[in-house]
Amino acid sequence: MIKPYQKIFDDALTQLHDEKRYRVFIELERIAGQFPYAIFLDKGQQKKKIINWCSNDYLGMSENKIVLDGLIRAAKIYGAGAGGTRNISGNSSPIIALEKSLADLHQKQSALVFTSGYVSNMATISTIGKILGDCIIFSDSKNHASMIEGINKSGAQKYIFKHNDVAHLRSLLEKSDKDKTKLICFESVYSMDGDTAPIKEIIELAKEFDALTYLDEVHAVGLYGKHGGGISQRDGLNNEIDIIEGTLAKGFGVMGGYIAANKTLIDVIRSYAAGFIFTTALPPAICAAALASINHLKSSQIERDGLYSQSNKTKKALKGIGLPVLETNTHIIALMVGNAQLCKKASDLLLDKHGIYIQPINYPTVSRGEERLRITPSPKHNDEMIDSLADALLDVWIQLDLPLNI
Repeated sequence: MIKPYQKIFDDALTQLHDEKRYRVFIELERIAGQFPYAIFLDKGQQKKKIINWCSNDYLGMSENKIVLDGLIRAAKIYGAGAGGTRNISGNSSPIIALEKSLADLHQKQSALVFTSGYVSNMATISTIGKILGDCIIFSDSKNHASMIEGINKSGAQKYIFKHNDVAHLRSLLEKSDKDKTKLICFESVYSMDGDTAPIKEIIELAKEFDALTYLDEVHAVGLYGKHGGGISQRDGLNNEIDIIEGTLAKGFGVMGGYIAANKTLIDVIRSYAAGFIFTTALPPAICAAALASINHLKSSQIERDGLYSQSNKTKKALKGIGLPVLETNTHIIALMVGNAQLCKKASDLLLDKHGIYIQPINYPTVSRGEERLRITPSPKHNDEMIDSLADALLDVWIQLDLPLNI
């Protein structure tokens, strides 16, 4: 008798289709030196040049000559792969240099590199929760899935505080057992809404209740702060945060994740976190490319200034024609739709009719009823592209009879 496994899988996919939130990954070929242009392969055959308006390569550093030169030079010296876990194959010189540079970036004693930002969050938070023992973790309600998984894997007691609500966090801390160890997990820039955390106020609460602080700076590193250290660096608070987590794959344009903290905590994670111990290390060439990007952005403000300028211009252009732009104070622009099916239709129309790619954001990434188009301008998106984007979006909004703020 054949067990009904296939039907179970088919039903799971049917549910996604019925709810209009089945994810479609289009085939795109990036063009080195021409970002944000890319080649769209419709059904893998017909090629069409489009403009990508939703990339997390926020500064276009993936095609920066300094970064590419670092990658190529290291690949010729060390080869393509790492050869195994760091326990098996040892530490490459580029990964050691990268961790030193990251520690310096955040003014911490030490840093540890992982294969992705997801893994760094999941492995670090779960390990901290287990090592602390009878621990309580306080998590912002809009924290990333990787942080949520880390909290769940830790086995620790958890409290979820309302998004950016310091008063609610205080109430949860006040009613918790004062003798238990505590960890507060939150982000600096929330990637779907583009808002920022009240970092100073959370730090003050952490000190009052003797809690550790864990700050995810994934959507801020490279982009904010005098040297690209994120929102905490911009606000002069990085020394007040216990653990800073970041990525090498967004503002820095390469791949990988990391944490920065004091030497003891980093050594504990290095020694206990399964997500670090049993994973093949980042290749030396990737580390060299990330190192080149970080070191460049420590001293170069041109890319950040370009990001702020083009982001502000884009917001102004979209608001000026009545499009429902969510108010934010960062580079991320959320264009609210509020319906999964219409959000997908809007994305498809932009691509098919206007040669513009903006991925639809649906549940579970955002709550039902908060579906949106997430737009991420970069220094490489010029004024002409911004004008074309505004015209295209207005055309789509009218065609789909979506509401305008007029």
